Amino acid sequence: MISKKSHKELLPHLFRQEYAKMTAVLCRHFGLKHIEIAEDIASDTFLKASEHWAINGIPENPTAWLYAVAKNKTKDYFKHIAVFETQIKEAIKPTELETEQNFEFSNQTISDSQLAMIFAVCNPTNSTESQICLALQILCGFSVEEIANAFLTKTETIKKRLLRARTNLRNDNFQIKTLSETEIKSRLDTVLKTLYLLFNEGYFSKTNNQQIRKDFCSEAVRLTLILTDNDYTNTPQTNALLALMCFQSSRLEARTNDKGEAVLFDEQDKSLWDKTLIEKGNYYLVNACNGNEVSKYHLEAGIAYWHTTPTDQNKWQHILQLYNQLILIEYSPITALNRTFAFAKVYGHDKAISEAEKLKLTDSNYYHELLGYLYADTDLDKAIYHYKQAIGLTKSKTEKQTLTKEIERLTEKKTAGNKGLASGGQTC
Repeated sequence: MISKKSHKELLPHLFRQEYAKMTAVLCRHFGLKHIEIAEDIASDTFLKASEHWAINGIPENPTAWLYAVAKNKTKDYFKHIAVFETQIKEAIKPTELETEQNFEFSNQTISDSQLAMIFAVCNPTNSTESQICLALQILCGFSVEEIANAFLTKTETIKKRLLRARTNLRNDNFQIKTLSETEIKSRLDTVLKTLYLLFNEGYFSKTNNQQIRKDFCSEAVRLTLILTDNDYTNTPQTNALLALMCFQSSRLEARTNDKGEAVLFDEQDKSLWDKTLIEKGNYYLVNACNGNEVSKYHLEAGIAYWHTTPTDQNKWQHILQLYNQLILIEYSPITALNRTFAFAKVYGHDKAISEAEKLKLTDSNYYHELLGYLYADTDLDKAIYHYKQAIGLTKSKTEKQTLTKEIERLTEKKTAGNKGLASGGQTC
């Protein structure tokens, strides 16, 4: 047995990793029309774990224990005839019940169920945004707050969107099943966007005061990797997205210091970059170039590639060119700000300040962070002003700490400069 004291730390981690997988397998047997049943069984499983492990300690294989309990709870559910009669008898054929009572939580079943689940959830009966929200919640285990952060919108908006989406799925009365090539191709764009948002929520997370959530990133990589194993989904776009994730993941360790503070790109310890992930990124980027297609994932993967190539003198020119193409394909405020950062590297901070101010994104903390960075060498007062504005707009505790530290550095620099001027005045 593992120490009893550790169960409170382990369970949230297992919940994040296994709850969505468990729900996916159960939904494949119950059908999405009865998704609440699958979610209840999964939730009850983790509730029992919290109670049992607190008294008896954590079993040698906690994941296997969870799936064994979930399987037993599912069997118990079907034994309760009265519940079955009142809730789902009319919706499920007798032949289906026998199949549902004899299933396993094998690695292959979990993998297949998650892939089938995300394509089932990404159903045209819902709008694209609703499909993504629902997939993030059901397949990836996102909370409403985390989905709201990913979409940069209010939690109430997401709640309403999820409620409508779930209602539509119930009314559509479809089951998770093997989809045709046409169905897969029609939904693949939405699936890729969902995985892209999942990765970004991990890489740029502001939720729970964590800037980086490695679990989200690794889960996004794992699910995207599953797509490359299927002939229908192993497309140039899929490979480009996976390349992007690998390149970005390679710098995860360097993006924060020992105190959990963010480390700017220019200050990152490049020896911490994961060379294996960079090599994998190169491999999938080569695969992505099999054809004439150039998607946003190709361009972003190209940008990420050049970021991991520190020795090329012209890399910022390449990055700027890619941003110029990306902004034409899909404009977003973040893309515009990132392009301005690359513009500064090529043409200098003064010209970049003019480019940034044209964007007028005054409600964005990233906008003020960028201007603070651009003004830092020429106008300390303006740099400090913009960093203070950014602190007021960000929800991230870590980001607030990083910006406060930068303000302190600039303030010290300003004080030292004033002392130098005063001393110079006295000697003249």
